[in-house]
Amino acid sequence: MSIDAFFDAYTLQFLLLASLFAMLGGFVKGAVGFALPLIAVSGISSIASPQEAVAAIIIPTFVSNIYQASRQGLGPALATAKQLWKFNLVLVLVIAVVTQLVPRMPNTLMFIILGTLITLAALIQLLGLKLPPPKTRTGKAGLEIGAGLVAGGMGGLGGFWGPPTVMYLIAIEVEKHAFIRAQGLIYMVGSVMLVGGHLTSGVLNFNTIPLSFFMLLPVAIGMGLGVYVHDKLDQKVFKKLVLIVLCAVGLNLLRRGLF
Repeated sequence: MSIDAFFDAYTLQFLLLASLFAMLGGFVKGAVGFALPLIAVSGISSIASPQEAVAAIIIPTFVSNIYQASRQGLGPALATAKQLWKFNLVLVLVIAVVTQLVPRMPNTLMFIILGTLITLAALIQLLGLKLPPPKTRTGKAGLEIGAGLVAGGMGGLGGFWGPPTVMYLIAIEVEKHAFIRAQGLIYMVGSVMLVGGHLTSGVLNFNTIPLSFFMLLPVAIGMGLGVYVHDKLDQKVFKKLVLIVLCAVGLNLLRRGLF
């Protein structure tokens, strides 16, 4: 797509607003380590179709997750991959299937689904809900598969699967450093399948791929600013405020789908 064709497809006003939402998502991710797709998708959905909002943030999510996963080296990542192979396998299979449904859904249904997922994701973290630790090997395998199903469903539809991933890792009592590494690995694996799934589904296409690459810059700027102010913020208060705002945004998307 040429530059002229790109600006014919997207108005300057749209690009500025979408960049603002992407930058805000990047800022929060840099400051407290989560919520890039949650914020960006919910914000861009207010000025575009839900499918276009999901497409816009796929490449920035992919790049940021690859970066996060690579920070601790290949060896530790492979060791973690062995431990979590069931979760990752279910995650990618479900993302592969669910992404194919997205372009077939009417906008109203997508607003309802995105609104519900965003509100639930924010509430889970806001209320600090936790899964009980599995007591048997069978219980652990069941939890791994169940959490992978939920995470894959959320990822395929909305491009985010952090909340069920975090709940699962806490439930199996992963230690701190392995926890960060496992998060990075799961986000990277899911991101690869998300890109592949939406290239196949058509959500990532001739028009939306340039838009998604365009969003890389505002996300990077936002993340840089977020990292800069990380130590200056009261993490708990800021995180709580972000989650409250996400609840409100999710409920508004739900309203758009229902009324």
